[in-house]
Amino acid sequence: MALAFCGDEGNSTAYNVDHGVLNNGCFVDALNVVPHVFLLFITFPILFIGWGSQSSKVHIHHSTWLHFPGHNLRWILTFILLFVLVCEIAEGIVSDGVSESRHLHLYMPAGMAFLAAITSVVYYHNIETSNFPKLLIALLFYWTLAFITKTIKFVKFCDNGVGFSQLRFCLTGLLVVLYGMLLAVEINVIRVRRYVFFKSPKEVKPPEDLQDLGVRFLQPFVNLLSKGTYWWMNTFIKTAHKKPIDLKTIGKLPIAMRALTNYIRLNEAFEAQKNKRSPSPQGSRSIWRALCCAFGRPLLLSSTFRILADLLGFAGPLCISGIVHNVGKGNNTIRPQTKILGVFFISSQEFLSNAYVLAVLLFFALLLQRTFLQASYYVAIETGINLRGAIQTKIYNKIMQLSTSNMSMGEMTAGQICNLVAIDTNQLMWFFFLCPNLWAMPVQIIVGVLLLYYLLGISALIGAAVIIVLAPVQYFVATKLSQAQRSTLEYSNERLKKTNEMLRGIKLLKLYAWEHIFHSSVEETRQKEMTSLKSFALYTSISIFMNAAIPIAAVLITFVVHAHLTRKADFSPSVAFASISLFHILVSPLFLLSSVVRSTVKALVSVQKLSEFLSSEEIGEEHDKCPELRSADNHSKYQAVPLKVVNRKRPAREDWNNYSSHTRRPINITEADDFCVKITNGFFTWTPEGPPALSNIDIRIPQGQLTMIVGQVGCGKSSLLLAILGEMQKISGNIFWSSYPCCIVKLGTPGLFVYSRKRGSVAYASQKPWLLNATVEENITFESSFNKQRYKAVIDACSLQPDIDILPHGDQTQIGERVSKQLWASIFDDPFSALDIHLSDHLMQEGILKMLREDKRTVVLVTHKLQYLPHADWIIAMKDGNIQREGTLKDIQKSETELFEHWKTLMNRQDQELEKETIIESKTVLERTNLRRTMYSREALLKDDEEDEEEVTESDDEDNLSSVLHQRAKMPWRACGKYLSAAGILLLPLLILSQLLKHTVMVAIDYWLARWTSEAISEKTDLELKNCSQCEIFNHSPYSKMFSILCCLGIVLCLVTSIAVEWTGLKVTKKLHSSLLNKIILAPMRFFETTPLGSILNRFSADCNTIDQHIPATLECLSRSTLLCVSALAVISYVTPMFLIALVPLAIMCYFIQKYFRVASRDLQQLDDSTQLPLLSHFSETVEGLTTIRAFRYEAKFRQKLLEYTDSNNIASLFLTAANRWLEVRMEYIGACVVLIAAVTSITSCLYRKLSSGLVGLGLTYALMVSNYLNWMVRNLADMEIQLGAVKRIHGLLKTEAENYEGLLSSSQIPQNWPDRGEIQIQNLSVRYDSNLKPVLKHVNAHISPGQKIGICGRTGSGKSSFSLAFFRMVDTFEGRIIIDGIDIAKLPLQTLRSRLSIILQDPILFSGTIRFNLDPEKKCTDSMLWEALEIAQLKHVVKALPGGLDAIVTEGGENFSQGQRQLFCLARAFVRKTSIFIMDEATASIDMATENILQKVVMTAFADRTVVTIAHRVHTILNADLVIVMKRGVILEYDKPEVLLEREDSVFASFVQADK
Repeated sequence: MALAFCGDEGNSTAYNVDHGVLNNGCFVDALNVVPHVFLLFITFPILFIGWGSQSSKVHIHHSTWLHFPGHNLRWILTFILLFVLVCEIAEGIVSDGVSESRHLHLYMPAGMAFLAAITSVVYYHNIETSNFPKLLIALLFYWTLAFITKTIKFVKFCDNGVGFSQLRFCLTGLLVVLYGMLLAVEINVIRVRRYVFFKSPKEVKPPEDLQDLGVRFLQPFVNLLSKGTYWWMNTFIKTAHKKPIDLKTIGKLPIAMRALTNYIRLNEAFEAQKNKRSPSPQGSRSIWRALCCAFGRPLLLSSTFRILADLLGFAGPLCISGIVHNVGKGNNTIRPQTKILGVFFISSQEFLSNAYVLAVLLFFALLLQRTFLQASYYVAIETGINLRGAIQTKIYNKIMQLSTSNMSMGEMTAGQICNLVAIDTNQLMWFFFLCPNLWAMPVQIIVGVLLLYYLLGISALIGAAVIIVLAPVQYFVATKLSQAQRSTLEYSNERLKKTNEMLRGIKLLKLYAWEHIFHSSVEETRQKEMTSLKSFALYTSISIFMNAAIPIAAVLITFVVHAHLTRKADFSPSVAFASISLFHILVSPLFLLSSVVRSTVKALVSVQKLSEFLSSEEIGEEHDKCPELRSADNHSKYQAVPLKVVNRKRPAREDWNNYSSHTRRPINITEADDFCVKITNGFFTWTPEGPPALSNIDIRIPQGQLTMIVGQVGCGKSSLLLAILGEMQKISGNIFWSSYPCCIVKLGTPGLFVYSRKRGSVAYASQKPWLLNATVEENITFESSFNKQRYKAVIDACSLQPDIDILPHGDQTQIGERVSKQLWASIFDDPFSALDIHLSDHLMQEGILKMLREDKRTVVLVTHKLQYLPHADWIIAMKDGNIQREGTLKDIQKSETELFEHWKTLMNRQDQELEKETIIESKTVLERTNLRRTMYSREALLKDDEEDEEEVTESDDEDNLSSVLHQRAKMPWRACGKYLSAAGILLLPLLILSQLLKHTVMVAIDYWLARWTSEAISEKTDLELKNCSQCEIFNHSPYSKMFSILCCLGIVLCLVTSIAVEWTGLKVTKKLHSSLLNKIILAPMRFFETTPLGSILNRFSADCNTIDQHIPATLECLSRSTLLCVSALAVISYVTPMFLIALVPLAIMCYFIQKYFRVASRDLQQLDDSTQLPLLSHFSETVEGLTTIRAFRYEAKFRQKLLEYTDSNNIASLFLTAANRWLEVRMEYIGACVVLIAAVTSITSCLYRKLSSGLVGLGLTYALMVSNYLNWMVRNLADMEIQLGAVKRIHGLLKTEAENYEGLLSSSQIPQNWPDRGEIQIQNLSVRYDSNLKPVLKHVNAHISPGQKIGICGRTGSGKSSFSLAFFRMVDTFEGRIIIDGIDIAKLPLQTLRSRLSIILQDPILFSGTIRFNLDPEKKCTDSMLWEALEIAQLKHVVKALPGGLDAIVTEGGENFSQGQRQLFCLARAFVRKTSIFIMDEATASIDMATENILQKVVMTAFADRTVVTIAHRVHTILNADLVIVMKRGVILEYDKPEVLLEREDSVFASFVQADK
């Protein structure tokens, strides 16, 4: 066919200019080409020159500074312009299709305009980002010329009678409007920026965010195209593939998204609510109003995007219907009747009756719909993240003002607050994400039902009714699922609590041979959890089944009814396949309904919790709610119960500000006003309604002197310090502060603070160690400026240098939960009683007496070490919540002779200076060796973890780096294989076969429908052609029967697959947890010393939870989306084999997109999780150390830290969201391409190869499915990769070697009552902690006769504790042997050996449960035996006073008892066992001296006939022993009776005793 610009038909009017040149249509079209050619010629050379010379003057993000006015409007207008131009090109081609020759002028100008429009926006973008505004003059000329030429064309159309019925007229009119608006935008830029026609152009500075190169989240700053397609993420995702993403890579948040900005916005909204004088400014309703006021606008935008996307979603079914209908008629466009200016014009109806046009429109509709949908998701999630940051900041500010009593009385636990932060803020975030659905879903459902009714009539309403009627059932299932999940969570928490206790007390469990008891306890809870998990799995499978089966049921009922009841109705492929697509659209909002409703309910509950929390009492509020205390008589019923007082202790820490030279201030107690703190007539309580914990408090703490507070365990010493700090509720009385520097030390640790009448900053150290998750140095300096001289002085005073030397990275070592306790025991945790005598004296002399008191600091010291009382300038003695006496030691000696004499007997020594060399030689407690082992093994473990994660990254070798990157990009197929193989031989084939069968049947259903409708329509067409009124109507029965059978089979298979997946999940989770628990509980002690507790616990918590609940759902989703995509592509390829050619490049694109995405997604997911941990731990740290933070007045510093942690977490979440959107946009665009290619190839095949219209409908329906499921496939693949990491880590632990529990002797060969005498022979014993470590005991020989009392002493690291552990085979005995009562212990089964001996460890360990369970978990003893043990341990009166007696509750870790009481319970536990050999490993460390003396006497009498081995902490405790062993560096240095050793002048033991007098 001939080709010419104006056409070359004979006698053509195309070249006729008789009526003037402008009345020639071809000339006008040629004129319209001029502006576009002008722009292309002008701009291309400039575009190739390159940019950046001007922008380099300011360091900003290149290509992101968008500063011209009307920027977004320009982009929107350009997009609309491009779409209209595509329509103009298509209209030209379609209308020209009926001519004898081709008229290029109908579509070539539009093609040039399309190119020019793209060039204009590229040109504009480069000018704007490079800030060359003068070059915009070219665009000004272009828009002017385009507007003029297009207006001429429009006017000529009007002159020649072309009207709205012709599509070309409408398109031209639209283009005139668009060019006019773009010209107006360009003129506005000149008016505002003044870059031409004005003398002085307006200077503009880039925003602060773009000047900060640390801000790398560019979504708010990029242009609309980049915003919609996340184009700016390309570089980031490519970089992620080359090196792992970390916090440095993702940079900082833009200012508008930072937690502080959003908090200010939220707070202003809260204040606005308060100003409205609402009845409850912190009530739920007010909070909702404030949230809507602060974050409502972006939600409105998100909802608008969502509604637009949902409406565009209906273009799919409508276009499929149109295409199938048109190809069924041979795509014959009616020949246009209108011919004006020598060419044909067509109407919009004629234009839309072309199948190819519909295919292109469908493609554009899909692109736009996906872009709007992803934009809606992004805006909603971003709003949710911003809201979460704001609420977390608000919660934190409230925590800083919380009353301590809220915490201590259990009204608000740290766990509840952490739940509020971790769970409830996330619930609100997800509610805001799902919020747009609340408005979009009704719109989607109404439009869907109307369209179905339009297509199918009344039968559509029956099908829709099926879906709507089943929606409440779905909601019921979702509710049950939620309940099952909650129940599972409760059991899971209980199991984790037990597992945590088991792991924390594993040393005790092994020494007492109680592993099986705790193993059974955890397994019992796991069984309950599994029952709950079965319910969860059942409801999940029902939910999955309903999601898959409801559309099938709806389609079945609808089509069968439609075919049989409405016989004359249209049952064509176009109707059938459009209806299927509509049903799929209609089902999704109804499925989502349950999630949205559940999320709304959760959000309402979360806001209620938030409301309660925000309205809780704050510190500083005065409460006079308590009844007035009227007389001394009724004080007695308010006496503080010691146990309750002990439970109120809050953790804290120290600081060393203003350290300077030491000058001793002269003491002058008599000065009336010379006090640091003074309390008069003070009554303090923990709750306004509760009894006073402290009564009649009248004290003063002298300025610049050392005040000691003493008293028995639980008498209220800690509470007094908290009352001074204002942390307790004051019933009556007054607290006065002087303006001099003061210092409070609780239980022994130095610190300092400065107070005025209104309290200033205070250094306060509590009994319980409170540490930041930071380095040793940061924990010591605690936010104050670093001064090397001062820092060194503190280290020396606390004798910390040996500890720091042990650490792998010195004082730069990060302290975790395990290390902190061991390292800092020497400072915080009842330090004087927990240190050996040398170190406690060193700390007293160098730290408290020299550094603090001589530096004019007021020191308040709470201690059990009464031998330091002579150092005190002022003493406060407490008893049962009252002040027993206060004054100097001399005052008390005169007035309270009895009390003084009691103290004197307890002191056991006169205050005297120790010899210098003794101090220099002294080391810290036994913990130091354990610390050394723990730290180095921890380092080794961390290295192992790194190797496991990233192979070996130490060498900078390029090959090595590439292998690491290759490893990161690989899917963990091995872990997947291990997971599936754990399901067993029967389940795995069932799982695979059921999935394959299900999808085969699904394809069969749709194929049969295509055949049925094709046959029906062809017969109907034949009847119409024959014009036969008497002919038989098409018989639908055989087709509908087969269709029904296939649908029913499909529904059954949906049920089978959903059950198979969940059943597989249950079986695997049961097997893996059971194997893990068995392995861990039998692992050697060395494993627990070298593996951080948190790491093991994570396997039982996070990893087990992933395997329990997440992997089955992800596996089901992944298999479904993958098989749907595969079956869809197979169907399309079957329908049109030509599609396979186009599939190859699309498949390659998909592969690379998923490959890059998976790596980035995994890194970002891990970063999101890892940034959440410091945030949550900062909250819990703050709650635990609230007293200390407030004492130091460090609220502002901690708030700043919170903002940093919140922003880090939020930036990771935002990048993860952007990465997900990046993937989904690309996958959905590829899906749109699949639809376009499938449509074009199937239309062509149908027109030229006579393909049935039913198969065209089938192919297009499946093509639409691909676009929906493609991104789900990749997302699930990425999720599965992350989740399989849990399987990999658990399998790593399953390789742990177990202890050898078997013995050479059988139970029949071991006497029933062995060991009955308690004789111990140690022959040439050498032990070590591991085969690759040095021996800790070397060739030790000793003989202990039955009933002897042995004392073992020695410096730290001498091997004392290793000696005791060797009896239990807890260490590796590689030489020699221990014989007890004639049996070599190496031959005994471990369970037997450990169950026949008793030991008390230094660290007191109690388990949650009852006192009875803690004393006798094996349930072997009678009540009288338990009471006897408690009486020996001096606890009978304490337990009798408790509600329930022996059945009184012990909280987790024994927190409701003091440290000393816990140790006494551990002694009682050992007494209960009544074994003939009894080992005490520094067991009286946490007990005051009075109680210790009583215990020592009881042990000597109650165990007169038993062998007792005491590892001495205070040397005077073993003076009455029969034999003393002095150890040094793993060998026995001295071995004799104590009196013999004391007589020897050179005796090491004698020097120890001398020091401990």
